[in-house]
Amino acid sequence: MPVSHTWLASSQLLMLGQLLCFTIAHSGLAALRPWGEQQLGARLYRVLFALVSLSLAVPMLIYFFNHHYDGAQLWQVQGVPGAETAVWLLSALSFLFLYPATFNLLEIAAIEKPQVHLFETGIIPITRHPQMVGQIIWCLAHTLWIGTSFTLVTSIGLVAYHLFGVWHGDRRLQARFGESFETLKNHTSVFPFRAVLQKRQTLKWQEFLRPAYAGVVAFVLLTWWAHPWLIRASSTIDW
Repeated sequence: MPVSHTWLASSQLLMLGQLLCFTIAHSGLAALRPWGEQQLGARLYRVLFALVSLSLAVPMLIYFFNHHYDGAQLWQVQGVPGAETAVWLLSALSFLFLYPATFNLLEIAAIEKPQVHLFETGIIPITRHPQMVGQIIWCLAHTLWIGTSFTLVTSIGLVAYHLFGVWHGDRRLQARFGESFETLKNHTSVFPFRAVLQKRQTLKWQEFLRPAYAGVVAFVLLTWWAHPWLIRASSTIDW
């Protein structure tokens, strides 16, 4: 697949376009959830939400795999001692923040009735928006390692989407839970560890001793093992 080595690589604009489409679909369906659940029921709306999100996210991930070396090479740390280890450690850390939302697997799969929850345990005392923090760490690690303008532009787009998600998510929870969400906001923070340092929150490390975190660790190891295969499989798709 041809690679462009200029800042004006068309693939960068296409990637931003895909991110914009995902943002509109994902956040739009999240905003419409109360209405959609009334019309379709909670389980069916969850299936619709998942299908739309996956149908946009999977091609976007394949496109990233196939074009991450597009654009200008801004820096090169590959080969620097310790750089690869640092990138893998940061990536593993990012998954610990990214995937606590998957703890309610039966709700995500719509086996149990999906619900909107207010959590104040586990990773939430560290940050009220762990997926945003995890995405920033992931983007930092991969942009550092790859060092291309395509990856930088993609990371900026992903971080911008998650920052929007912080505002949008808080707004939805405020509308749904009102005073209960205000109480949660007073006990938590968006910036990691801020609520803990301000003594508005206390970390209870035993809350991290959950089977779900073992699942996240297993997922990290599986990703590490399958990463070369995923790159090769994506390269067979002309996208």
